[in-house]
Amino acid sequence: MKRRDLVLAAIALPALVPLARAHHGWSSFDQDRPLYLEGKVVKARWQNPHAELDLEVVPGLKLPADLARRQLPAQSANVDGKPLLAKATVPTRKETLWEIELAPLTRMEAWKVAEIKPGTMISVVGFGLKDEKGEAVLRAEYLFVDGKVYALRSSPA
Repeated sequence: MKRRDLVLAAIALPALVPLARAHHGWSSFDQDRPLYLEGKVVKARWQNPHAELDLEVVPGLKLPADLARRQLPAQSANVDGKPLLAKATVPTRKETLWEIELAPLTRMEAWKVAEIKPGTMISVVGFGLKDEKGEAVLRAEYLFVDGKVYALRSSPA
């Protein structure tokens, strides 16, 4: 490798570090404990490897009485959605700002999810990180926005 290539690589590396830190492998999430969040989007990043939202959770968050009975769309993968909704709880963490990791943009487009803008009220069911002392991050399985529900584990059936 030429000296010039090494210098360019050294300059580019710091720009890539935030991208690597922001993406969590799926094994980092506690898939035995689905969580429910609801609130206002304060920041949206419509980008790859997946879209992300910063969600300001509503004060006094409670599970909706109808959560386990909500209709879910069919997905191309076999996903036990109803049991997941029935098992969902509100987080024990006290943070009011959560990062929500959505699906890759190609899957968001397959579901015809319009780009979510700051100020939009949403609710989401997904999985938080196993390390509860780490970041307040949720990997979304189901996204509820504008009266619609999107199943983000796989493509529409």
